[in-house]
Amino acid sequence: MATAGPLNLRGRAVNEKQTSIQSRDEDEGRRTRRRVGESLGKLDPMRPKYPHDRHPVLVPGISIDEQRRRYSVDKLVFAIAGGLTVAFVIWGVVAPDSVASVAQTAFDWSTRNVSWLFNSVAVVVLVSLLVLAFSPYGKIPLGKDGEEVEFSTFAWVAMLFAAGIGIGVIFFGPSEPLTYFTDPPPLTNEAGSVEAMHRAMAQTYFHWGFHAWAMYALVGGAVAYSAYRRGRSLLMSSIFRDLFGERLTEGFAGKLIDILAIVATLFGTAAALGIAAMQIGTGVSIVTGAGQLTNIMVVGILLLLTVAFVISAVSGVARGIRYLSSINIVLTIGVVGLILAVGPTLFLLNFLPSAQLEYLGSLFDLMGRSLSWGEETQEFQSTWTVYYWAWWISWSPFVGIFIARISRGRTIRQFLLGTILIPATLLFVAFGVMGGTAMSMSQDGSLAGDLTPPQVFFAMIDNLPYLEWLPYLIIVVLAIFFITSADSASVVMGMLSTRGHLEPSRWVVVFWGLVMAGIAVVMLLLGDATALAGLQQLVIVTAVPFALVMLLIIVAWARDLTTDPYTLRHRYADAAIRNAVLQGVERYGDNFAIQVVEASCPEEGAGAEVDSTDERYTDWYQRTDEEGHPVEYDFDSGKWADGFDPETGEMPAVRPDGP
Repeated sequence: MATAGPLNLRGRAVNEKQTSIQSRDEDEGRRTRRRVGESLGKLDPMRPKYPHDRHPVLVPGISIDEQRRRYSVDKLVFAIAGGLTVAFVIWGVVAPDSVASVAQTAFDWSTRNVSWLFNSVAVVVLVSLLVLAFSPYGKIPLGKDGEEVEFSTFAWVAMLFAAGIGIGVIFFGPSEPLTYFTDPPPLTNEAGSVEAMHRAMAQTYFHWGFHAWAMYALVGGAVAYSAYRRGRSLLMSSIFRDLFGERLTEGFAGKLIDILAIVATLFGTAAALGIAAMQIGTGVSIVTGAGQLTNIMVVGILLLLTVAFVISAVSGVARGIRYLSSINIVLTIGVVGLILAVGPTLFLLNFLPSAQLEYLGSLFDLMGRSLSWGEETQEFQSTWTVYYWAWWISWSPFVGIFIARISRGRTIRQFLLGTILIPATLLFVAFGVMGGTAMSMSQDGSLAGDLTPPQVFFAMIDNLPYLEWLPYLIIVVLAIFFITSADSASVVMGMLSTRGHLEPSRWVVVFWGLVMAGIAVVMLLLGDATALAGLQQLVIVTAVPFALVMLLIIVAWARDLTTDPYTLRHRYADAAIRNAVLQGVERYGDNFAIQVVEASCPEEGAGAEVDSTDERYTDWYQRTDEEGHPVEYDFDSGKWADGFDPETGEMPAVRPDGP
C-alpha cells in the first residue's frame, strides 16, 4: 500500500518538489538571518514589514522595565492632586460641619440613586473575571513568555491580604456577623434564631468575599498585563491605551484618571488610618485600663505608627511590605487558631462548613436584593451592601495597582483565581471563627449587644480562657496591618505621580505617606469621628465615576487580549490544524502526516484570515528611545541599534552607524 506524503498546514499533499523548495528556502533563511550587530532594520522586501522584522506572533512580550523611559514627577498630576488635598484640608479646618453635611448629602444621593449601578458592577465584574480565568485567555502570562514569578505564593498571598483587607479582619470579623444576628437584614429571619446565625455569616461573606476581591483583581490584572506584557506604564490610564488611543491616554484625559486614583487612594486610606488609629487606641485603653480614650492619645498613636510605616516604605516592596505582611499573616492565622482551640471548638467545626454552604446557596438571593424589595431593604443596602461595593470600588485603584506590582510572571488564570479565591477563603475561615464565637457568646448571654466593633472583639477575647495575654498580641497585629496598608498606599501614590515608576523616589513615597497621615490627624483634631466619617463618605462618592471606569476596564482589557501574541498563535494553529486534519482524513484516511511548508498562495496560508500587519497587532511592540523616537531592536539578543546598554542604562560614547 502506498504511503501518502505529508500535508502542509492547509491540508495540501507535499510532494518532492515542494520538499525541495522548502529545503532551499530554509537554506536561504539561514544565509539571510541577521547577525547581532549587523543592520537591525533591514527587511526582506518580499515579506510584510513588521517592527524590528518581527512577526507579531513571535513577540514574547515587553516588560515595562525594558522600556526606555525617563521617569520623573508628573508636575500636572502632582500639582492637581496636591491642590485638591490642600483645598480639602483647608475646608475641613474652616468649616468641618460643612464637610460632614456635604458628605452626608452626596452619600445619601449616591446610595439611593445609583445603588443599582454598584450592585450591577459587583456582579458583572465577578462573572466576567471567572469567565476570563477559565477561557483560553487565562493561559496568557502577566509578563513575558516563560518569565518567573517575582514573589513566592506565600509572600504574594500575605501581601494581598494585608493590602486588601488589613485591619478589618480583627474588628469586623466578630462584630458584623453579630450585628446581623441581633438585627437581621429585612425580610430574612427572626433575630437570635439558628437561621439568623447562618444568614448573618452568609451576609458577611457576601460583603467581604468574592465580589470584593474581584474588584481588586480586575484593576490589578489589567494594570499588570498592560505593564508586564505590553510594556506600558504602571498606571490606571495605561489600561485604556488600545481602547482610546495614545493621544487621549497620554494627554489630560489619562492624567485625570490617575489624579482621581491618587485622590481616592489618599482620602480613602487617610480615613481608614484615622479610624484604625481610633480602634487601636480603644484596644490599648481596654487592655491597659487607661480610661477614656482622647483625641490626643489617638493622634499620638497615629504619629507613632506613621514613623513606622515611613521606615517600611523606604525599605521598598521587596523588603518592608513583604516581610511585615508575611509576619502578620502568620500571626493572624495563629490568633484565629487560638480562638478556635479555646473557644466553642465543636460548634465552630460544624458551623464553618454550614455557613459557607449557606453563603453559596443564598448567593443569588443576596445579589438580587435592591430598592425593589422595599424601603427597609433600601436602607439596609445603603448602610451595608452598597456602602461596601462603593468602598471596594473606591479602593480598587490603590489595591489593584499594588497587587499588579507584586504579581509579575503569573498567568491570568493563576492571578484571577488566586486573588479572588485564596484571600476570600482565608477570610471565610477567620470571619467564621470570630463571628461564630461572638454569636455563640451572645446566645448564652456572655456578650453584651451594645458594644462598638473594637469593644466586641476585646470583650470576646476576655470571655475566652487562657488568653489574657492575647490582646497585647492583637494590638501588634493591628499595628502591622496599619503599617502595611499605609505603606502600600504610599508606594502606589508614588507610582501614580511619577509616571508609573516601579520604584518611585523615596521622598515621593514619604511625602504621600505624611500627607495621608496628616489628613487623618487634622480630621481627628478638628471633628473627632464626625469629620473622619464625612471624609469616609466622600470617598464613597468617588466610587460613582469609578464604577463606570470598572466597566470600561473590562472592555479595554478584553480588547487587548484579542491581539496578544498568544491569542494570535492559537488563531494560526487552529486554522492550520483544522484544515490540515480535515483534508488529510478526506484524502488519505488515517495515514497522513503534517509538515510546515510555504503555501502556494497567501489565500491558502494559515494566516489567511488575519491581517498581521494591522496596527493593532504591531504598533505596541515598536521600540523607542527616551524621546519616543523609533529605534531598531533585536528581540533575540536584546541589542539596540543605537548602542543603548540596558544593563547600565547608558549610551555608548560613539553611537554606531544606523541601518
